[in-house]
Amino acid sequence: MNENVKKKLLTVNNLKNKKSNLNDNNISEKIRCIDLFCGVGGLTHGLIRGGIQVIAGVDLDPQCRFAYENNNNAIFIERDVKQLRANELVDMFGDSQLRLLAGCAPCQPFSTYSQKDRRVRNDTKWELVSDFGRLVQDTQPDFVTMENVPQLLNHEVFKSFLKNLKGYEKWYGIIECVHYGIPQTRRRLVLMASRLSKVEILPPNFFKNSTVTVRQAISHLPALVAGGSDPNDPLHTASSLSELNLCRIKASRPGGTWRDWNKVLVAECHRKKSGQTYPSVYGRMEWDAPSPTMTTQCFGYGNGRFGHPEQNRAISLREAAILQTFPENYCFLAPGERVSFSKLGRFIGNAVPVRIGEIIAKSLLYTNLK
Repeated sequence: MNENVKKKLLTVNNLKNKKSNLNDNNISEKIRCIDLFCGVGGLTHGLIRGGIQVIAGVDLDPQCRFAYENNNNAIFIERDVKQLRANELVDMFGDSQLRLLAGCAPCQPFSTYSQKDRRVRNDTKWELVSDFGRLVQDTQPDFVTMENVPQLLNHEVFKSFLKNLKGYEKWYGIIECVHYGIPQTRRRLVLMASRLSKVEILPPNFFKNSTVTVRQAISHLPALVAGGSDPNDPLHTASSLSELNLCRIKASRPGGTWRDWNKVLVAECHRKKSGQTYPSVYGRMEWDAPSPTMTTQCFGYGNGRFGHPEQNRAISLREAAILQTFPENYCFLAPGERVSFSKLGRFIGNAVPVRIGEIIAKSLLYTNLK
């Protein structure tokens, strides 16, 4: 860690420690968090909104720096977690009274259709979960939280991770995001651990949540055509459509499939028997239901049920971010930066929904205050 980063972290820690001394009985003022694999800050932003102070995020991708630091009062540290050592984390935490280590190791092992490719990816990608566990074991923070894909629960690497939590009270399980007011059908594995007391995620009824629909989430945004952009918000930009895909989306109904189309519009690959199992591609969302899971390709009409419920286009990048529960003013683009669908789609699709971070923070604080 270079001297400039150390000075920034010292400043952030000093400012937050001064604040914590004003109310020594408030545990939320004592906790300092470092977010591993932080990306553009979905988990960080949620933890902050839930009452936990995040001092730094660590990620290998330098392109995440602007969005992370611009939207969160935290330092972005460009670092490969595989190369990160315990003493570096200890330096980052400084004299924090209580320490939380958080993260969502990338889950690409489960994101390919190819079993052959999946085996190859497993050889390298699982190392990130293992390295998270190594850093937990070597630094012994007061709290740990991890968010990941549900499939991880049945994998050996998760069992190994749990072994690194000896001495911690633990809770882990699969949550349905729609039950927590996230306008998206998304299932995630959440783990929380504490050295102070028992810990568990708060149930959905604690937050008095109701299902949030696509209509409630994004219907207020200005209308766009395919390829169009909102002059007041460059992130509210929709990808363009070919003439064929424009015909296809015009023939699509909310919640329907390409099976509803005239046969001349159906893609050749879907006419084959092997293609019959992908009915969601080229689909429109429904206004009065949650959206499908946001992916890194959520800006593309042909990549899933990512068609706008009413307008003849795919959802915009801003709409995707809102469905991931980023606030509408979350800034992903530096001044003058051009929109890159592939880059921004990756940022948004890979992010932990902000609301999950908020639920985790409130659960940790509530169960440790009881």
